[in-house]
Amino acid sequence: MLGPQYLVSRILKKSRGSAVADCVIHPTSKVESGCTVLRCVFERHSFCGYDCTLVDCDVGPFVSIASRVSAGGARHPLEYVSTSPVFLSHRDSVKTKLARHRYDPRVKTVIGADVWIGEAALLKGGVTIGPGAVIGMGSVVTKDIEPYAIVAGNPARTIRLRFSPQVVDALLRMAWWKLSDEELRRLGPLFTEPERLLKQEGFL
Repeated sequence: MLGPQYLVSRILKKSRGSAVADCVIHPTSKVESGCTVLRCVFERHSFCGYDCTLVDCDVGPFVSIASRVSAGGARHPLEYVSTSPVFLSHRDSVKTKLARHRYDPRVKTVIGADVWIGEAALLKGGVTIGPGAVIGMGSVVTKDIEPYAIVAGNPARTIRLRFSPQVVDALLRMAWWKLSDEELRRLGPLFTEPERLLKQEGFL
């Protein structure tokens, strides 16, 4: 039985609210409390856990993001003499301007359908995570991740694919995440048997 101290702690955790601005979040998706989410899109049936920071991210459908994940964010000009925004035209945390070179710090991060991102993972701004990929907890993702890859580490490296290349190709062609909820209710009983599902639907 859950004690009153646990219940009070949960209530306080959820009551903090989130900082969400300039976002499009599907009604079936959820951003938990303590998050900062800026200029992001969440497609259907996706969620991010507590205390996440997501900036300029496109989050596909059926994505599961654990707590304390950081994804996206601004870039800095490595090709200039300095990476400091003091020399750039856009507004930033530092108010001083010693030059005003035009530079767009925003870069889009794409998280594909049915991706699972483990707790405290860090995703560099501008990376693309392929559909069905799994990012291990605490991983630091600095490059694009292929579909259905399981990656972990710092920097994140591919451990293996979730399925055989043949099954991965079939799943990508099926793109089940584009089907209606009604169709997925029909197919849902076979989701524990990928090959049987793909054969039934004519993709294998």
